[in-house]
Amino acid sequence: MHDGNVLLTVVGVLIIVSIVGLLIMKKISPVVGMTLIPCVGALILGHSVHDLVKYFNSGLESVMNVVIMFIFAIIFFGIMSDSGLFKPIVKRLILMTRGNVIIVCIVTAIIGTFIQLDGAGATTFLLSIPALLPLYRALNMNRYLLILLLALSAAVMNMVPWGGPMARTATVLHAKDVNSLWYGIIPVQIVGVVLVLIFAAFLGWRENRRINKLIAQGELSDTQHIDIHKLVQRYEHDQDIKFPVRGRAKTQNWVKWFNTILTILVIVVMLANIAPPEFAFLIGTAIALIVNYSSVDEQMERLKAHAPNALMMAAVIIAAGMFLGVLNETGMLKSIAVNFIKIIPDAVGPYLHVIVGFFGVPLDLLTSTDAYYFAVLPIVEQTGQQFGIAPESTAYAMIIGNIIGTFVSPFSPALWLAIGLAEANMGTYIKYAFFWIWGFAIVMVIIGILMGVIAI
Repeated sequence: MHDGNVLLTVVGVLIIVSIVGLLIMKKISPVVGMTLIPCVGALILGHSVHDLVKYFNSGLESVMNVVIMFIFAIIFFGIMSDSGLFKPIVKRLILMTRGNVIIVCIVTAIIGTFIQLDGAGATTFLLSIPALLPLYRALNMNRYLLILLLALSAAVMNMVPWGGPMARTATVLHAKDVNSLWYGIIPVQIVGVVLVLIFAAFLGWRENRRINKLIAQGELSDTQHIDIHKLVQRYEHDQDIKFPVRGRAKTQNWVKWFNTILTILVIVVMLANIAPPEFAFLIGTAIALIVNYSSVDEQMERLKAHAPNALMMAAVIIAAGMFLGVLNETGMLKSIAVNFIKIIPDAVGPYLHVIVGFFGVPLDLLTSTDAYYFAVLPIVEQTGQQFGIAPESTAYAMIIGNIIGTFVSPFSPALWLAIGLAEANMGTYIKYAFFWIWGFAIVMVIIGILMGVIAI
């Protein structure tokens, strides 16, 4: 290793470990951590303030669309919540699941799997969290469990060819057909979907025990052993207290139908790529304000009500732009990725792809998706070929090991979106979800080996 590369790697690892550690311990806010710590690291490496400005602009460019989408998506779904759009959905979900925590978890995993079919994590969180979060609240369920289940189910489904990891892998392997690469991994993906549902049932059972324990201690009101219709009534009562907003939707039935059609249109425009999400939500927000609130004062009051949530998370994502910009542009991420491979002894050469697959989730916390696929994959693939390992086998080990951790890394803008929508904390989520997700990824790699998809 060159001294310069060693220093880049050490400083890069220190920056990431410091930020993730301080977030988990709740010693620092995301905006402060992701803005100041990377800047200090870059200055230590000898970069100037002028360089930092360039890195910030580069990082900002990569997250700006997410920021705009986030601001208007939060406001749009906030207005829809005020109008009572999600009340019938949540009522039906309560009745359908009979208020059973285990069934709710399984339904969450099924919803996450199907919505992720378009390959966009942001869409999955945007469509599912606003509808499911009130249900989780009504049943005293943990919001971090909601994010974890959606993250796992979306990650398994993200193996599709139009998802980012498979496209990046095809580029590195110079594969002419992405679909043919996907066909080899489909058996593992199918098993993964089934495992997610089984795992959801297990986590639901665990959550059910936690809730019952707190009910027995008198810390929570009972939502587990009461008549289902009483549970629905309690939910409606809570909604009336939490959302006492007046508006046309409360008094005019046609507005409720209009809101439903408008929401479906915004989603269709977004999914069909007719317009980017940020444009769809901006237009949707403007129309929703006009239709739901007759006076300018009411419209401004609704904007002010939802602005704190929207702007707080927008600030976090802009800070993440600084974090990503500095680590990418200084070469720290690539250096971490390359040097990780170099420290592995030669004796493990024939198993290098499996070892990297096993460490795919922790690597997701240390490297961006691009660094993992464009810096680590080529080195592991070349090493594997020297020991007779087919490039496709190496690629499958690395995809399966890494893709499961897509939505547990602070490098994922979609995860920040999920955290904001669920009104959660990134550090708490990483602490809650990391080892579950890593364990699941290791099991998936082992299944890939047993099925012969990954050769050793």
